[in-house]
Amino acid sequence: MSTVYLVRHGQAGTRDAYDSLSELGKQQSRLMGEYFVSHGIRFAAAYAGTLRRQQETAKEICQAFADANTQFPAINADPGWDEFDLGRVYSEIAPLLGAEDSEFRREYEEMSAQARASADDHGASVHRKWHPGDTKVVKAWISGRYTYGGESWHQFRERVAACRLRMQDALRQENIVVFTSATPVSIWVGLSLEIFDERVMRLAGALYNASYTVLRLREGQLRLLAFNAIPHLAAPGLCTHR
Repeated sequence: MSTVYLVRHGQAGTRDAYDSLSELGKQQSRLMGEYFVSHGIRFAAAYAGTLRRQQETAKEICQAFADANTQFPAINADPGWDEFDLGRVYSEIAPLLGAEDSEFRREYEEMSAQARASADDHGASVHRKWHPGDTKVVKAWISGRYTYGGESWHQFRERVAACRLRMQDALRQENIVVFTSATPVSIWVGLSLEIFDERVMRLAGALYNASYTVLRLREGQLRLLAFNAIPHLAAPGLCTHR
């Protein structure tokens, strides 16, 4: 039996440069590492997705352990923990959806214009909020409504779920930490609650940056112990969602 800490990455960059941490995201991640150290939370194994923002979050937490002269395990990079490719979903599905839904087309054009106008402003709301157009295009992808050349929702969910199998050798180890993204965390929570459909995205939408969720893993079965914990982000201005 293992206790798995699923860590969502810290605040990321702008919409056009999302796969990296903002300065606030680095601070959030470092504070999480310091919290783990100060509360005696240690890990026997560590995994991370291959995306830059996931790797940078892991780096900040590792550094917090190093600064405290506390051992941290080598991180196993595993693309199974990568987030789905929202950029590709948008590039392939948004034009098809816009051709049928004029309201979505208007929302998408307005959002794109705002993103271009505030490309260097990390605090702009267009970069920090989930917009109606985001919801519509992701729902279209999940439902399989349009032909899409990338990973389907079902394939993505099965990829993330299969990460359990690669942890079999670590089942006797006490704590495992995984650095990943909102939807993979929510897929595992959904598995523990027997939620397999688009409702998983509601869980993802609630997750804070640099939050951790804790599950017990035993023989491939998951039990939820804690969701979306942020005790290390108590100071004003540290809590973000995107």
